[in-house]
Amino acid sequence: MGPSPAHNRKPSSSPATKLTTLPLIALIFYDVSGGPFGLEDSVRAGAGALLPLLGLLLFPLLWSLPEALITAELASSLPSNAGYVLWVSSAFGPFMGFQEGFWKWTSGAMDNALYPVLFLDYLRPSLPFFSSGAGRFPTIWILTAALTFLNYRGLHIVGISAVVLTVFSVSPFIALVVLSLPRLRPRRWLTVDLKRVDLRGYFNSMLWNLNYWDKASTLAGEVEDPARSFPKAVFGALVLVVGSYLLPLLAGTGAMEGMKAGEWGDGYFAEVGMSIGGAWLKLWIQAAAAMSNMGLFEAEMSGDSFQLLGMSEIGMLPAFFSSRSKYGTPTISILLSATGVIFLSWMSFQEIIEFLNFLYALGMLLEFAAFIQLRIKRPDLHRPYKVPVGTYGAIAICIPPALLLILLMKNKQWVRFIDPSEPVESYFETTALRFENVADEASLSLLPEFSSIKHELPEKEPDLETKLE
Repeated sequence: MGPSPAHNRKPSSSPATKLTTLPLIALIFYDVSGGPFGLEDSVRAGAGALLPLLGLLLFPLLWSLPEALITAELASSLPSNAGYVLWVSSAFGPFMGFQEGFWKWTSGAMDNALYPVLFLDYLRPSLPFFSSGAGRFPTIWILTAALTFLNYRGLHIVGISAVVLTVFSVSPFIALVVLSLPRLRPRRWLTVDLKRVDLRGYFNSMLWNLNYWDKASTLAGEVEDPARSFPKAVFGALVLVVGSYLLPLLAGTGAMEGMKAGEWGDGYFAEVGMSIGGAWLKLWIQAAAAMSNMGLFEAEMSGDSFQLLGMSEIGMLPAFFSSRSKYGTPTISILLSATGVIFLSWMSFQEIIEFLNFLYALGMLLEFAAFIQLRIKRPDLHRPYKVPVGTYGAIAICIPPALLLILLMKNKQWVRFIDPSEPVESYFETTALRFENVADEASLSLLPEFSSIKHELPEKEPDLETKLE
């Protein structure tokens, strides 16, 4: 039973060229990771190598694996471009499905607004022209237009590009790992200074680098034999993502003599390359980092635009969103996604991060609930791939990631909790007094606590390293 009668509408024609398993692995890789760029902050926040390395062994099991398993089951069971929108609609009805679609599309558009900016940030040390507004904003718009055109030209082209970019992004780290072998000292992996651990930054880095496994579900309608290809691609990408994080981090932290955790930050792997391989490896890593952002942009825009097409096909959006170009791509949906990126590029980096994380967390909690509800409500649903657990097992695998999301939302003050130390009656009295002092309704702020949700980066502390022997 679909979310609405419109679910039975004949979908718009798909392109003759379908995505196969290898390009799908590459697109999922870029939906989630794109390489170890950005992982460096986990070393600084973890005050050494030990916690990040333990995190890359633990978090994929508690966080990434449940997301990947749910995506593999539901994307193969309901292979539609509506993806997670259809999952939620089937479980809770079209109203909640539309909320899911709005949250996830907005989150994705915000996420995509970051990548042209980050691309220029990697080039800025060598090309200062991109630091100023005169050169920066026009370049962002040109990049967005060029990458949008690539999406328009066909999903199979995006898939092939993702494979090429994956090879280019991962290859310098293969060289880094090989060159580091003679210099590895395993005791360096045990370094930690518990007094300087920034747990908030550590958890944020771990979760941020291991999420968005569900994004590729909006491409399920464009995949050749999705019932077989999707589970293979999801688990192949899981191995690739974890390996692309763990091996470079083992190499970098194990081979760097006198490593100072406080020096690790965005872009530090280039300095690791300089120390281990020389200037050529540093430049290679910097180029791979810049190009990785292009792969991230392409994968995100593909998912966002085909999500709008899928929502149109099940009657949640006007029919023109499902119109395809001669290349089989959703023209109007791509243009809307590109417009969203342009407008959101004016927001600050921190504002974008805060909002997209909040919307992403809401959407994921709803997906976990839909996964459980469909196991209960639709036990007869054809599941080409089924997570090998019963209903209680399905609930159990959703608990750890759901708790992590709720904990993160609370710690970042994305949601506020009432202090129970005061009697309930006092809140009624306070509210009454507050309204007595307001001259008219227009003077009430719709977001009185907006400033409290903004995340402030912790002050940088002096470098200090303690080795556990």
